[in-house]
Amino acid sequence: MILHRTPAALSAIAAAALLAACSSAPAGPPRAMPATHASAHTGASLQSHFWRLAAAFNAQGMPDHSWRLAGRVPLQLQFERGHVAVQGLCNMLGASYADAGGGQLRMGTAISTKRACPDADLMRLEDRVGAALPQVQRYQLQPAADAQRLVLFFADGSRWELDGTPTPQTRYGSAGERIFLEVAPQQMACSSGVARNAQCLRVREVRYADNGVKQSEGPWQVFHGRIEGYTHEAGLRNVLRIQRFKLSHPPADAPAFAYVLDMVVETERVR
Repeated sequence: MILHRTPAALSAIAAAALLAACSSAPAGPPRAMPATHASAHTGASLQSHFWRLAAAFNAQGMPDHSWRLAGRVPLQLQFERGHVAVQGLCNMLGASYADAGGGQLRMGTAISTKRACPDADLMRLEDRVGAALPQVQRYQLQPAADAQRLVLFFADGSRWELDGTPTPQTRYGSAGERIFLEVAPQQMACSSGVARNAQCLRVREVRYADNGVKQSEGPWQVFHGRIEGYTHEAGLRNVLRIQRFKLSHPPADAPAFAYVLDMVVETERVR
C-alpha cells in the first residue's frame, strides 16, 4: 500500500488556527458591513460567497491578464471569521482582514504554508498575490443577473473583479459542523432506502485533537447519500474533512444531513 498525506494535510486540521495566529491583523476590529455594500436584494456579504477571479485591470483601467495562468483555475477567495483564504495557488495562503465600514477594507500581511512548488510561474503568482493583499483599500458588492460580483480596489488604482458562488453555509442556512470521515477503498451494497440495490461508501468518523493528532475512530458503517465535491475511486482510502449541515426538510427516505467536502486530508492506495 502507498500512503500519501497531501502537502496541506499536516496542517489541514489546524490550518485555520495557524492563519489566525500568525496573520498580522489590521488595526481596528471588524465591523458590520453597511447595507449599501451588502446587497439589500440578496443579502450578499463578503462571507456569504466564494469569490473567483473573473477579470483584473491595471491602474489605467486596461485588462491585466497576468493574474491568471493558462491551464489553471482562477484564484478564489473565501472570507471567514476575520480571515481571507486564497485557493488556486501552490500553498495555502491567507491574511486577516477588517471591514472598516463604508466599503473600506483592510488586510494584514499574508502568510502561507511555504511549500516549494515545481511550477515557477505559479510560485511567482503566489508571491504577487501575497504582496497585493495588504494593498487592498476598498471593495464593492455588485448584484448581477445570475451572480454576485465583488470588486477589490488596490492602493495603486488597479482592481480585481470576482464572481460569487454561494457557500454551503449560505445555501443551507447554517454554519454547519466540521467532521472527519475515513472512506474505505471499496464500496459496498447499500443497506436501506431507495438506493438499497446500489453501491454506497463505507465510512467511519475520525476525531483529531487541535494539534492534528488522531484521537479516536468510530465504527465502520454504510454511508447513505453523497458528499458534495467528492468522487470515489476504487482502491483509494481517503480521510476527508467535511462540513455537515442538518436539513430542515429532508426528502422522505433520505439522509437528514448534507455533506460537503472541505479537504482531502489523507490518501492511501490499497493494492
